Amino acid sequence: MSLAALPAIAETLKIATYNAELSRRGPGLLLRDIQSGRDVQVQAAVTVIAAASPDILLLTGIDYDHGLVALGAFAGELEKAGASYQYLFARRPNTGMASGLDLDGDGRLGGPGDAQGYGAFAGEGGMAILSRLPIREGDAHDYSAFLWSDLPDNLIKGAVPSEAEPIQRLSSTAHWAVPVEVPGKGLLTLLAWYGAPPVFDGPEDRNGRRNHDETAFWLHLMDGRLPWPAPPAPFVILGDANLDPVDGEGRADSLEALLRDPRLQDPMPRSDGGAAAAGRDSRNRDHGGDPGLDTVDWSAKGGPGNMRVDYVLPSAAITVTDAGVWWPAMGPDASTAETASRHRLVWVEIDLP
Repeated sequence: MSLAALPAIAETLKIATYNAELSRRGPGLLLRDIQSGRDVQVQAAVTVIAAASPDILLLTGIDYDHGLVALGAFAGELEKAGASYQYLFARRPNTGMASGLDLDGDGRLGGPGDAQGYGAFAGEGGMAILSRLPIREGDAHDYSAFLWSDLPDNLIKGAVPSEAEPIQRLSSTAHWAVPVEVPGKGLLTLLAWYGAPPVFDGPEDRNGRRNHDETAFWLHLMDGRLPWPAPPAPFVILGDANLDPVDGEGRADSLEALLRDPRLQDPMPRSDGGAAAAGRDSRNRDHGGDPGLDTVDWSAKGGPGNMRVDYVLPSAAITVTDAGVWWPAMGPDASTAETASRHRLVWVEIDLP
């Protein structure tokens, strides 16, 4: 979806991912809140994005609708704030997509846990890309229909009922490969995903196993072990893994492998705000990770504390010129970030070869 002509772009590009938690309790409610112009959380998210001003942004946790009406309305609010994004991309996620089976084993059909990805309605908490550079929509690939049981070395056995194995998709939300045209540089491919939280299940560890394999998907894709060719460089893997490599619950070995893969680089974006926030909550005292790298504040309502769960990982030959997490330590900006989302916007500035 294109909204206008291509503006001048700086030599470096700022690539960002942000779980803005732009999800509501039913279809159409996000559009209502955006159009009202009075929703405090929506306006705070607009302020955060406009302040960070990435050239390309992956939004996670945003409700999907046909025709990208809510996304277009949100882009309109960003434009009013001085952050114009001419190119929009989204595909229907697996969240809320009916499976026809009792996937969560509660004896009932049609609940949010029975969908291909957890969701009370189709499109709840999906993903979207906003870009100042042209998106090659026709060359984009949506891997979200890929079956979990078809992933090499998968952990599906025992995670879902046996009758569900032939139909259960791997992606709880989505996996995409989206090429973007960079003037004078060629194509940059965005490899985007939003993993399941590795909790909220039982001893079968359905969500923990799925979260592990959703991240492992990228390793297998780069290895050429899937039905599609390995992504051509340059590319950036980005999104919300819903997992910290050091702290919290979950199976971290596939994420650890991704972060140390020589085909990628981890710029380790950091913030003063993350370090300061960690010191204010006792739940962070036992954490082993660097709090300056944290990207989410889960300290409220008995949460596990602050963690690093959102990532931007450029391919190895890309030059990284700067990186950070938009997490102000104090003042009005800190309050705005907190109002917008529990997550913080993660950005990496790159110079393509």
